[in-house]
Amino acid sequence: MNQGLRWRLSVMMFLQYSIWGAWNPVFSSYLEQLGYSGTQIGVIYSLLPVACMLAPFTAGQLADRYFSTEKLLAVLHLLGGIVLLFAASITDYGKMWPLILAWSIVYAPTLALTNSLCFHHLPEAEKQFGLVRVWGTIGWIAVGWGLTGLRSSGLITSFGGADSLWLGAALSFVLAAFSLALPHTPPAKTGDNPWAFLSAFKLLKDPQFAIFIIISFVVSTELQFYYVLTAPFLKTVGVSDEGMPMIMTIAQIAEIGTMLALPLMLAKWGIRKTMVIGILAWPLRYAVFAYGQPRALVIASLALHGLCYVCFFTVSQIYVNEVAGADIRASAQGLITFVTLGAGLYIGSLFAGYIKDVFTTGAEVNYTMVFMVPLVLTLLCAVVFTLTFRERTWSKVEAQPVR
Repeated sequence: MNQGLRWRLSVMMFLQYSIWGAWNPVFSSYLEQLGYSGTQIGVIYSLLPVACMLAPFTAGQLADRYFSTEKLLAVLHLLGGIVLLFAASITDYGKMWPLILAWSIVYAPTLALTNSLCFHHLPEAEKQFGLVRVWGTIGWIAVGWGLTGLRSSGLITSFGGADSLWLGAALSFVLAAFSLALPHTPPAKTGDNPWAFLSAFKLLKDPQFAIFIIISFVVSTELQFYYVLTAPFLKTVGVSDEGMPMIMTIAQIAEIGTMLALPLMLAKWGIRKTMVIGILAWPLRYAVFAYGQPRALVIASLALHGLCYVCFFTVSQIYVNEVAGADIRASAQGLITFVTLGAGLYIGSLFAGYIKDVFTTGAEVNYTMVFMVPLVLTLLCAVVFTLTFRERTWSKVEAQPVR
């Protein structure tokens, strides 16, 4: 691979995910300080999943048919930075959610656009994409450490408002400018049908795939208990606002380690057992959260995110790629993304916020009861998945199990 190309694509991924990582882990704690209810916080966090469901029908089609990818990225991130500047100083919920929705609508398509730009230019994408994509996770970690440093120094808090959104806006402007230096990627002009992923529904005729999709949806809803509620919860066990961003990056550090170990895990245990390990890590983490002490154990349990995310969500994408026939493989990936990162995270955001409100009395949140809910649900998923799901040998042409 040309080193200059790899450097540019890596910087793109670093900035792409640092924008998201600047606010996602800590924003719920800020909203709680403003007096937002759990339901309101859940709505705020549900907006990006909504935008991810809409993305194939909006900017994705523009890049496929009309505009070069790098220029579209520049425009979308410029708009996103402007929106975040306005949102950073807003405290009223009625004004906040439309701004976060507007940001989500312009940011969500860039997740797919950065991937497609990489695949377009990498000569051996299967081998090289991971080496580029990992810089997105590094960016998420780096921005968490950076925000902790900025908070400790007082440089960013002097602006008032949401410091995480100020930082996200600045990074958006940097990526908007940098996008113009990315390799030219003209529109494919293929006229692909944005509803193409619906063709993958034929896979649901097989009971094993149907079980997989149902479990994937339920587990993905419980992921939002982590993203929406962990920061406010950590404050109750003594983690400071200044140290919060850095401590939350433990999850992404573990994610990188798990990703590196994944080939060995799949070779030794196969897809089914690896996914079972991933699902079991969820109730284990929520059990520690529900117990709530000692603080060192609670913080250490953040590392389970690596197993939770990689062993389930990443492996699920590998599984879908194996079981889907060549004619619907892309559609099948679209389906699992829609079910998990779209519908699952949307419902999960609202559900997590609702459960928080149910177990809130006055200003006190009973986090033991809050986290018992995802603990029980993910444990049930692990039991059902273990008892009912079996790997099979699949025909890649017909996408039907060979019995």
